[in-house]
Amino acid sequence: MQEQAQAQDDLIIRAQAWLAEDPDPETAAELAALIEAGDTAELADRFSGTLQFGTAGLRGEIGAGPMRMNRGVVIRAAAGLAAYLKAQGHDGGLVVVGYDARYKSADFARDTAAVMTGAGLRAALLPRPLPTPVLAYAIRHLGAVAGVEVTASHNPPRDNGYKVYLGDGSQIVSPADTEIAAQIAAVEKLADVPRPESGWQELGDEVLEAYLARTDAVLTPPGSPRGVRTVYTAMHGVGKDVVMAAFARHGFPEPVLVAEQAEPDPAFPTVAFPNPEEPGAMDLAFAKAAEVGPDIVIANDPDADRCAVAVPTADGWRMLRGDEVGALLAAHLVHKGARGVFAESIVSSSLLGRIAEAAGVGYEETLTGFKWIARVEGLRYGYEEALGYCVDPEGVRDKDGVTAALLVAELASVLKEQGRTLTDLLDDLAMAHGLHATDQLSVRVSDLSIIADAMAALRAQPPVSLAGLRVVSAEDLSKGTETLPPTDGLRYYLDGAYKARVIARPSGTEPKLKCYLEVVVPVAEASDLAPARVRGQEVLDAIKKDLSAAMGI
Repeated sequence: MQEQAQAQDDLIIRAQAWLAEDPDPETAAELAALIEAGDTAELADRFSGTLQFGTAGLRGEIGAGPMRMNRGVVIRAAAGLAAYLKAQGHDGGLVVVGYDARYKSADFARDTAAVMTGAGLRAALLPRPLPTPVLAYAIRHLGAVAGVEVTASHNPPRDNGYKVYLGDGSQIVSPADTEIAAQIAAVEKLADVPRPESGWQELGDEVLEAYLARTDAVLTPPGSPRGVRTVYTAMHGVGKDVVMAAFARHGFPEPVLVAEQAEPDPAFPTVAFPNPEEPGAMDLAFAKAAEVGPDIVIANDPDADRCAVAVPTADGWRMLRGDEVGALLAAHLVHKGARGVFAESIVSSSLLGRIAEAAGVGYEETLTGFKWIARVEGLRYGYEEALGYCVDPEGVRDKDGVTAALLVAELASVLKEQGRTLTDLLDDLAMAHGLHATDQLSVRVSDLSIIADAMAALRAQPPVSLAGLRVVSAEDLSKGTETLPPTDGLRYYLDGAYKARVIARPSGTEPKLKCYLEVVVPVAEASDLAPARVRGQEVLDAIKKDLSAAMGI
């Protein structure tokens, strides 16, 4: 009893110490109320540790305390990054800072610019909330030594995040993440972090104009068809103005906007989760499409680094899977004569490898995330099944939902001139390479131990069969492979003609356990397509059922 009382006293002391240096009146008031109420359960949650800085930077719920996203946490992160950059010999170097329209994003961005300036680095702040790919472009365009984007991408409304890029324009990977984390941990008091009230550069629209000019490289030749009619949603994010400007620049018909989701709104009032992949998120876009009858629907996530595409069917509108869009863009680039390496993460469809092999271009698999894809030597095109596409790596070494939207629009325009559709091209690819059917088993949790327990269950007792197909290969990716560094994941290959594959891994950015499934159904002629799709989904559904049982969820 005495130990419990002592622990609660220590908790209150730590909370009071945090409160004493909290620079944000809003989170300070929130924390003071918790202390006054004696809410030790909530305080214990907020002070149980610190948000961990990793290869995804920081991401978490906004609130007071070291386990939340707030100005105190961001100032420490910025100070740690500044110390790392100086230790790497970049004293006086330029750091570009961008931000989205989420709660506190502008505050976090200004704090970062102030910390960089106070540390003897130069800082440049983008002029307003802009897509993440604009920041990724600006790093190389301006010759910066690093860049920071304040965003939580498609996370829930109360989240925010802190994404770090180095001077090559790609996101950090190990060991930079652990070295930056060590510098962050060395920051003791916020009062020790110099934060001048001015001294950084406020950029104008010249960087955005340069980014838009760079999009000219995506659409070649300049006279390619531009006739596709589009419905577009920004999902309450920052993509609308840039996408509309890009479409106008290149002579596409003006997209019809989903008005309810067109302007930035950190509350994301029309969606449960601001992610085009989530159930219901595209309902308003589909309603607008039913009203105006476009050729395609295009959506960005809130920071516009992802691009979703939907096509009309006899039963309404269908969202294409990221793997389908990834294959379509690859086929289009091959048709345009693209050379270089086509790359994807291990959780994406193996169809890209078959397209690359048939076209005689290089192919490479990486770990999950564009921090890995962007580093592939000789990269010409990279994609990931989670709606991320890098179609101009010389311009943006990250996923870019704006240039991907342009390339999708060009492809759909070319096909439209031929009296064909994106669906027709998918059929062609299935005929040439087999029907690559993919699906995902995704479990969102409130308790992260559920994910750890599920992964432990699979490691302790790997499945011997899934959907009646024998597991012929089981890899624990935490041990690494000949071509991949270690990562927390499990990969299974199944016996039989379907070349079935399963990968299970914790999400790096959300409290989710994700399992990625693929089966390849042979297709001999056009009449085989419909039954192949049915059979593919049957096998995928059976795998999901058996995998859920094996994980105990």
